Amino acid sequence: MPKPILNDRRRRLATSATQTLSSLATLLPILLGVVLMTGLLLEFLPVEAMADWFGQSAFLDALTGALTGSVAAGHPVTSYVIGGELLERGVSLIAVTAFVVSWVTVGSIQLPAEMLLLGKRFALYRNLICFGLSILIALLTVSSLYLMDLAP
Repeated sequence: MPKPILNDRRRRLATSATQTLSSLATLLPILLGVVLMTGLLLEFLPVEAMADWFGQSAFLDALTGALTGSVAAGHPVTSYVIGGELLERGVSLIAVTAFVVSWVTVGSIQLPAEMLLLGKRFALYRNLICFGLSILIALLTVSSLYLMDLAP
């Protein structure tokens, strides 16, 4: 390889590394805030209190589940544990399904970081679409279970 090409690649690599570190330094406080906010929210949203919010109609349960899941977004494994606890406390399968889907796909706590990385318009549309689809998925999933006589 000729020397000018090698030097050009090294210069571009150094420039890319500098830009990456600069972006990471800008995002680090936001990401730290997202992690801390998620931890606080999970601490203040006990499963016992959440179980009392459900029990109206199927659509309202799905809406409440989606709202709760999108505010308390977190790791998927955690949502399964909380979903199991909600089912044990008598919360409907529609509400739990909407909760789990929105927990994983909608992130109101992560929204500032997502807006910074992906753009405001894209982040807002993505979250709104995922919120609406979490309700639709919950209704369709549970309806299909009833149609196939597999509902609990």
